[in-house]
Amino acid sequence: MGLCQSIAENTKNIPFGTSIVNIYTRHAQDYASSASYIHEISGGRFRFGVGVSHAPMNDRLSVSTGRPLQDTEKFIHTYKESKRVGELPPIIIAAMRDKMITLGARESDGIVFANAARSAIAGSLQRMNENQKPQSDFFIGGMIPTCISTDREAAASVNRKTLSMYVGLPNYRNYWKSVGYKNEMERIEVALSKKDYASLPSLMTDEWLEDVSLFGSSSEVKEGIEKWYETGLETPILVPSSTDGGQFKAFEELFDLFT
Repeated sequence: MGLCQSIAENTKNIPFGTSIVNIYTRHAQDYASSASYIHEISGGRFRFGVGVSHAPMNDRLSVSTGRPLQDTEKFIHTYKESKRVGELPPIIIAAMRDKMITLGARESDGIVFANAARSAIAGSLQRMNENQKPQSDFFIGGMIPTCISTDREAAASVNRKTLSMYVGLPNYRNYWKSVGYKNEMERIEVALSKKDYASLPSLMTDEWLEDVSLFGSSSEVKEGIEKWYETGLETPILVPSSTDGGQFKAFEELFDLFT
């Protein structure tokens, strides 16, 4: 939220927002106060993205994770009903499975996927429209781990490292099992049970990695982005890493992709 305030004060035209802030770490009223202020000073360019995070990560924060679907709906209602100064920005919820996606279509202004399988997006959106057709300006975004390099294998290795944390989370593994990667996830679960964390990257197949991330040369990444658009994803949110530098280097490589 602090970074978004800085973006609001230092840009004039681009839309921006949080992808996913944790609904359990601040009260909805407090979030609403901050969100409405950022929305006001940005001239209406802010989008407020929220989610339930993950039970293991919340445990480390000494935060109790409740029932994700019910807690998200309650948060949305409290947020919308909060007393505030100024207009609230659109609220976007993190969603992977059908029930949360349907909740998003019914109660929020958009959904954002994170590390979703590209092959599953079209089906998810089709079922959403069948169960609860959203408003016409409904936001559909997706966070995609991205590494741009002419050394394709090195870029793949970086994305495998990035995703090592996520394969350790049960809700992500269950999602990937449901969309066709049961064998991969079960092998990963065996490694996790043995605390064999070093083997995790080798258990992430090329097929799975290409389905959930972008990596390779500039042309390969651009082609990959077009494939994501074809699924119905309207706003790919590229989360960059670099093979030969830190986060700022990764952003430079990402900006170069579009210049």
